[in-house]
Amino acid sequence: MMRLGDREAGSGSLAKIGIDVSRETSARLDAYVAMLREWQTRINLVSPTTLGSLWERHIVDSLQLHALKPKALRWADMGSGGGLPGIVLACALAGQDGAEIHLIESNYKKAAFLRAVSVALELPTTIHAMRIEEAVPRLPAIDVLTARALAPLDDLIAYGNLLLKSGATGLFPKGRDHQSELTDALRNWQFSYQLHDSITEPASRIIEITFDPLNQSG
Repeated sequence: MMRLGDREAGSGSLAKIGIDVSRETSARLDAYVAMLREWQTRINLVSPTTLGSLWERHIVDSLQLHALKPKALRWADMGSGGGLPGIVLACALAGQDGAEIHLIESNYKKAAFLRAVSVALELPTTIHAMRIEEAVPRLPAIDVLTARALAPLDDLIAYGNLLLKSGATGLFPKGRDHQSELTDALRNWQFSYQLHDSITEPASRIIEITFDPLNQSG
């Protein structure tokens, strides 16, 4: 598994593991992590057990999604929570024409955090403080739909099938049970998929899925 080496590695360590980001993106990520740590003392944004490895467990794990789809500008993050991966993606895409990241989070305290970070760092985000089922039908066309540590793949597809059927690519990080989740989802949905290795955990995979509109109904 990828190691950053120390508890407060920071954005300066990204280049050591082959992730190249601009100086501006590095500064935004550092500021985001600082705000996350500050707000974590008041509300639970990430598991407390991961605070000592935020960069490895959360930031790098989110950045690798952008690396898989570097030309995608319009993203939707279901169940964004503390902004993973949505805020990280927004940090990477800030300043690019057409960048648009939709963060769906029904918990109002977490949504408040997402707004505070977005305003402070001038990120190209839209915060949807509502249930996923309410938000998805209201979203414009997007390039990539994602969610991290939210639900099994079958449920994620059910939540976002309107966007997937409209041409969005699904990009979903999954752990060591990724194959069983994929098998379950294929029982209920017709889609093409590709598995990408995770740079943070050898047993994990990122499942990329696409729907063939000709095979979809309803």
